[in-house]
Amino acid sequence: MTTRILPAVGDPEAARVIATLLSQLPGAEPAAPVADSTFLLEMLGRLATESIEELPEVVLVHERIGPLPALELIREVALRFPAVGVVLVTSDASPALFSAAMDSGARGLVGLPLAYEELAARVQAAAQWSVGVRRHLGRGPELPTGPGGKVVTVTGAKGGVGATFAAVQFALAAAAAGRRTALVDMDLQAGDVGSYLDVQFRRSIADLAGIQDISPRVLQDAVYDDRTGLALLLAPADGERGEEVDDRAARHVIAALRARYEVVVIDCGTQVTGANAAAVETADVAVLVTTPDVVAVRAAKRMVRMWERLQVRKAEDTAMVVNRWSKNTEIQPSLIEKITKTRAVRTPVPAAFKELQAVVDAGRVQDLDNRSTVKQALWAVAGELGLLTAPDAPGAPGAAAPAEPGAAVAVRASGPVARLRGGDRGALGPWLRRGREG
Repeated sequence: MTTRILPAVGDPEAARVIATLLSQLPGAEPAAPVADSTFLLEMLGRLATESIEELPEVVLVHERIGPLPALELIREVALRFPAVGVVLVTSDASPALFSAAMDSGARGLVGLPLAYEELAARVQAAAQWSVGVRRHLGRGPELPTGPGGKVVTVTGAKGGVGATFAAVQFALAAAAAGRRTALVDMDLQAGDVGSYLDVQFRRSIADLAGIQDISPRVLQDAVYDDRTGLALLLAPADGERGEEVDDRAARHVIAALRARYEVVVIDCGTQVTGANAAAVETADVAVLVTTPDVVAVRAAKRMVRMWERLQVRKAEDTAMVVNRWSKNTEIQPSLIEKITKTRAVRTPVPAAFKELQAVVDAGRVQDLDNRSTVKQALWAVAGELGLLTAPDAPGAPGAAAPAEPGAAVAVRASGPVARLRGGDRGALGPWLRRGREG
């Protein structure tokens, strides 16, 4: 995901320093600095007449910009272009100036001399706010339903139904389709994503739990870049550390991942905790995996009812994946859909464990043969869930047509989770660049 940044800097030396740092930010697309406030307002005015989406997400205003003073310029931008996040760059980081900047409409303040971490954090926060505003100012239904990347949670109705295997295959399918994909293990006490992919890494999601402002560099230190193309954020090796990841930490981590990746697949395990409940609540699509037997279907119904009681997600907003299905199974997907009141995806996953035994025994499910019927079914489900094609190009060649059940899983407004704290859902959105000259 890219973030458009327009610096307004009158001093050539300061412009050079700012441009150098901005070029190092992951996913940033900085424009050439503009030298005065008049030219900045004219440029923003031209872009706004075409479309709100043409405006940059972030404008950096240097304290020595002219002819308008910096605070007056910030006030003017905030009033005329409310979908733009403005950040003030100043050598005076006093509380009085900070308060004056916020009153003028700034979304953040960065002190001089510039520090990479602070600049990255302020730009990311302003971009998140900008994307959230644009969602409410008229994005069409064909554009992404969530801010930034698409988040998909995968939860098992009970242990042993294949939720982790499904989550790994969804992520592999998205990565194979060319989308930047993160796979998160939020089964905090018994996560097996690393074991399924034969990965050991010293960092985990617990290392991000106490960090209030997760910068791109901090996130990168906790993520393992696998040879499969996946970015892995693993569960802690010591299960007791899972308690460090509460709902607030989970929301912060998900927001940071949305900002950097097009697809974020989260394995939520089979237990409802504050962290994975927050993940399911904020997800664009929540997948519940079950097998077609009485015990698992009852567990699926119990899970859905718990989500509804906690105001996490409605049953009709949940996509049901039926694993280990066969034509001779007495409980068919249509019956499971009726019992749980969820929406079953169009493609059931066949029962063919012999195809999986070798790769599961070796702990390398990424090596599963492309001819496997299980792999083909799960990758087809990934297509139904919209993981294989960019959201702004639904008709792209080779894109899988979204199935009715997947398309019907809507994103709700962020609602309360019983006994859980709220959190921000914003993240960086895409820049559809048209290549204009200032």
